[in-house]
Amino acid sequence: MTSSMHALDPLDLQTILSRHLPIYRTKVPFYQAHMLDSIRELWVGPHQHVLDVGGGTGVIAEAIAELFPVARVQTIDMVDRFCKTLSIEKTQYDGRTFPFPDKSFDAATLNNVLHHVPVNERAALLSEIRRVVAGPLYIKDHSSLGRVDDLRLKMLDAIGNIPFGGMIDAQYLSPEQWYDLAGESGWHIGRTATQRRYRKGPLAALFPNRLEIAMRFDPA
Repeated sequence: MTSSMHALDPLDLQTILSRHLPIYRTKVPFYQAHMLDSIRELWVGPHQHVLDVGGGTGVIAEAIAELFPVARVQTIDMVDRFCKTLSIEKTQYDGRTFPFPDKSFDAATLNNVLHHVPVNERAALLSEIRRVVAGPLYIKDHSSLGRVDDLRLKMLDAIGNIPFGGMIDAQYLSPEQWYDLAGESGWHIGRTATQRRYRKGPLAALFPNRLEIAMRFDPA
C-alpha cells in the first residue's frame, strides 16, 4: 500500500456504504474493505479524475471518492442501477463507446467486473478504457486454475451479486489469460497486489484466497 494510505477500517467503509444501501446498516463490508485496500496497495497517483467502470450501484465509486486521494470520481455502467443518493457523477452508456473524449481521466478502476463481460468483448472494453484514460487501470477480479475454481467463483458471485441485482453469468480468466488480454488491449501488467485474507477458516478452505486478485494495468 502506498505510504500515504493506511489500511481501511471496515467500519468506516460501512458508514459510507450504509448511506446508500440499507443492507450495510447491519453488514460490515470486510470483503469490500480488502478489495479497496488491494487497489490502494497498487496506487501510483496523483490521480485527480478517476473513472470507475461497471460501477453497478455506484457505492464502491462513492467510497473511492471519499477514501482515496482523488478530486473527482465518475462511475459508468450499461444499466442504470445507481443509487439515487450518490454524490458522484453517474453515466449510462451503450456498452461499446464511452461518451468521453480521449484522455479524459487520469486513471480507472474495474472492480469484479471483467469476468461478467463476454469473452469476445473484453479486449474492446479494455481498449476503450485505454482511449479515455491517460494513466493506469486498477483491476480487482478473480483468477481460476480450472473447473473446480470456476464452480467456486460462480457460487461466490451468486452470494455477492443476487442481493444487489448484479450479474451472475461469468467466465473466469486464468493467470495466463490475464497477461494475454492485457497485451491485446494496449496494456501490460505493471504490478500485482499481495494476496489478502478475504476469508478465514472453513470458508478459506472452500473458497481459497488465491481466487481473488488485484492488478495494475499500465499503458503499454
